[in-house]
Amino acid sequence: MSMIRNFSLGKGLCALTLVMLLNACSGTQHPENLYSALGGEAGIATITDYFIVEIANDERVIAYFEDTNVERFRYFFIEHVCMLSDGPCEYTGDSLVDTHVGMNVTGAAFNAIVEDLMAAMNKADIAIGTQNRLLARMAELREQVIQL
Repeated sequence: MSMIRNFSLGKGLCALTLVMLLNACSGTQHPENLYSALGGEAGIATITDYFIVEIANDERVIAYFEDTNVERFRYFFIEHVCMLSDGPCEYTGDSLVDTHVGMNVTGAAFNAIVEDLMAAMNKADIAIGTQNRLLARMAELREQVIQL
């Protein structure tokens, strides 16, 4: 009986050791490139399409977009997110300062847009961690958009 108990205990220790080794190995892996985690260009395009719909249905911010050429916005938003996420794109649009000058974007409007982007990423099934990585990079641009 003690031989069976020792065998079971030994098996359990081996399994525990294996789990610990696998966890240690997973901790040393490099995080996935943000562009890839977003689904590459196709994933970013999907997010953008959902984002445009969210904006169109958001009374808090739609007025900021009344004179926007939606196709142009879509093209440059995809390009910008691609560049921000370390994708193979170079952003060729106007600077964020030039784009938003005179729009009087408020902090509340900026936050509403962030909520719309989060809703779009949720609809595109983007993992929360990946969303946070992109939002952290975009948060650094806040001062270029809000120019009050």
